Amino acid sequence: MDIAGWLRELGPGEYEPAFRENHIDFDVIRSLTVEDLKNLGIASIGHRRRLLDSIKACCQPTARRDLPLRRSRPTRNAAS
Repeated sequence: MDIAGWLRELGPGEYEPAFRENHIDFDVIRSLTVEDLKNLGIASIGHRRRLLDSIKACCQPTARRDLPLRRSRPTRNAAS
């Protein structure tokens, strides 16, 4: 999904032009702050909270995804 679709699904789709004009994509969105949202013109506290909560929920990596995948090594039998 793109940012415009995400905003429309979330509710505050009217801010899509501000996100587009400021080159905000899903790589950048993870680091947005309340001040950034204010600077984008998002005056509504409710919209800012909804956006930040959604960003936190969808963009935070989980511990399992952050762990490198390891191949299991065959265990040695102590008797061998």
